[in-house]
Amino acid sequence: MNRTIDLLMARKSVRVYEKEPIPEAEVQTILNAAVQAPTAGNMTLWTAIHVTDEEKKRQLAVTCDNQPFIATAPLVLVFCADYKRWFDLFATLDLGESLRMPGEGDFLLAAVDAVIAAHASVVAADALGYGSCYIGDILEHCEEQRSILGLPAYVKPVCMVVYGKPTQHQQERKKPERFPVQMAVHENTYRSLSPEQMRASLSARQNKQGEELERWLTAFCKRKWNSDFSREMTRSAAKMIQEWREGK
Repeated sequence: MNRTIDLLMARKSVRVYEKEPIPEAEVQTILNAAVQAPTAGNMTLWTAIHVTDEEKKRQLAVTCDNQPFIATAPLVLVFCADYKRWFDLFATLDLGESLRMPGEGDFLLAAVDAVIAAHASVVAADALGYGSCYIGDILEHCEEQRSILGLPAYVKPVCMVVYGKPTQHQQERKKPERFPVQMAVHENTYRSLSPEQMRASLSARQNKQGEELERWLTAFCKRKWNSDFSREMTRSAAKMIQEWREGK
């Protein structure tokens, strides 16, 4: 199989790294891969904060659901939706009409740009032999994240990734199974999946049936959906969008 396809198929989250830095030349390769990623209108509507300060890494480990491995990761990047530089530039132009303020659509477009860039960096890191882990919890506690990273108006954190050389155990650890393609890809129109179809798929994936499957589903729902972090993420995301609309 093609080397790139092999990397994409085998890629898994890595949260334990060897205690060795990533050489600067390879850090730059990872960053350049992010910059070369697809971007709406060739505008690069994102900025990555390369967090090297140990205290800031420690703070992020706490604000991102208390995950200590963030503080010790050799490379930490926070990808932010960023319309500030373009809006500041547009404000200097003699348009002959009022300048539109950034809105929710601009935030979503910039957020997609940021995630695309993040994934390009992840693929590049994999190609260089480094593991990585997306940290969705950067969407929580937006007021604290903004303070830690010094983010101005129209710059919001949407994706954090940590990288490092995986330990031998992490390299050998089996990748969790994903949904089959037919469950994730629909032709021409959306096809709803019933709870029974979901149960059947998850039963095969988790190797659980009957009451055991129900216990797993209940625990999974409480851990991922009804959790405190999920509620905080919803609050924080709503606050970020409100601030974006208000120019804060």
